[in-house]
Amino acid sequence: MAGGDRSSFAHGSLCALRLPVNAVAQLDRVLTRLESGAASQVLLEADAPIRCMTTTGLVAVTQQAMTRQQLLTLVGEVAAPEERESVAAATAIRFLYTFNGQRYLVGQDAESSTLKLMIRKWVEKGPKDPEAPTGARHLRRRASDVPFGPFADEAAARGALERLLRLQVSRGAADLHLRTGEPPIIRLGGDLIRIEGDAPLDSDTISGMLWAIMPDKNKAEFDEAWDTDFAYEISGLSRYRVNVLRDRHGVASVIRTIATGTVTVEQMGISPEVQALCNLTKGLVLVTGPTGSGKSTTLCALVDLINRTRSDHIITIEDPIEFVHQSKKCLITQRQVGTHTQSFKSALRAALREDPDIILVGELRDLETIAIALETAETGHLVFGTLHTSTAASTINRIVDQFPADRQEQIRIMLAESLKAVVSQTLCKKIGGGRVAAREILLVNKAVSALIREGKTVQIPNVIQTQRKLGMESLNDALLTLVKQNLVEPEEAYVRSVEKKDMAVKLRSNGFALTVAGSEE
Repeated sequence: MAGGDRSSFAHGSLCALRLPVNAVAQLDRVLTRLESGAASQVLLEADAPIRCMTTTGLVAVTQQAMTRQQLLTLVGEVAAPEERESVAAATAIRFLYTFNGQRYLVGQDAESSTLKLMIRKWVEKGPKDPEAPTGARHLRRRASDVPFGPFADEAAARGALERLLRLQVSRGAADLHLRTGEPPIIRLGGDLIRIEGDAPLDSDTISGMLWAIMPDKNKAEFDEAWDTDFAYEISGLSRYRVNVLRDRHGVASVIRTIATGTVTVEQMGISPEVQALCNLTKGLVLVTGPTGSGKSTTLCALVDLINRTRSDHIITIEDPIEFVHQSKKCLITQRQVGTHTQSFKSALRAALREDPDIILVGELRDLETIAIALETAETGHLVFGTLHTSTAASTINRIVDQFPADRQEQIRIMLAESLKAVVSQTLCKKIGGGRVAAREILLVNKAVSALIREGKTVQIPNVIQTQRKLGMESLNDALLTLVKQNLVEPEEAYVRSVEKKDMAVKLRSNGFALTVAGSEE
């Protein structure tokens, strides 16, 4: 019962200890007594049988005494992972677990000379309850413990969430945050805004709403890992990328708006030089940037351009599928990790047998996936992928550093041959609302290939600066252009810059004042 949440506590935990069958039956009776109120506490003590406190005193409910190790093993089974360190040390053990919808407090008697634990019903008295365990310990429950929280049924829970999702779209918000103890929060124009008029949410309400839309596979994943991602769609309105997690207060979620249709390179303001990458027949093109920088949207626009202009087979591997593409001139196959394939790695390897021309990998997560992507790009396929890096040079270094030292020279050679471009982007707040992307563009030519092969990536920014006529652009120059176009405030450009000293010099030399702390020359 990880995190004290398994309703099979009575059977699973004791069976794991190989206790006699009659001990299992006695524990069932103990739990029944606690639920009915016939017993007020259960006492677990090393070298003693399981006992419960009744109106007539302590009553033994097993004949077999539990050893110290058996007791620790049993408690470890019902404790959350973060509690298991204290359990292993047999010190300061204190947490809540749920059985049949009722919470029970497991607490160690610190005054006892032997290992002694008491279990009793726990009734929440309020946030200042001195007996309440702190942190995430008592909130490690499955969503299935309260399937729809305070809602009457699944439809009511789903309706409550969809009201917020519709509001999210109507306000033009990028994300919806659901947090225990907070009202719903939306990210609008880069800022987090609490929705006025909505009461703070509790963990059961959030669990109920999310459980109503969560696929069964993700329910199982969430119970196991306490994190999961999936896509959700309100027909005719929008698609959403849903992340569900747990924090110290309980269940939480971040839900991102994804347009039901695709976006175009024209709408995204993608330069002709980057659009020209869609004409390649082989090679690796990387779109990079921090989380929430619009990488998926940029890739969507590039795939849409290919779909409109070429007659090829495009395979996308995503987690989850965000933008849904309808086949136009191209044939498009979209696969979701965890639903249509086991992993990025396995899907990418399998794609080579599926007659692809172009492969989009939603995220190059590990060494093996990167290696397969490089091999695929070398063998006559066009591969698009993403990484969480902020500049072109750091992208190349990140890829090389993924590999053992004895393979790095070989990887540099492979990159020098197969890498065609790196587009690193960040989103900036627009003047008047909304956001706009600033993109650093590295187009790999012979000079860049030589630098990659020789491990001289530190010189790549200089090449970008001197090759602007070819369509290359540094991030700072892209930010400066946005400021000159009156799309972005100088302070915002400075904050989004990676090379801040250079950015400050560029802004001031172009007549823009800076008031950001630390931007002084």
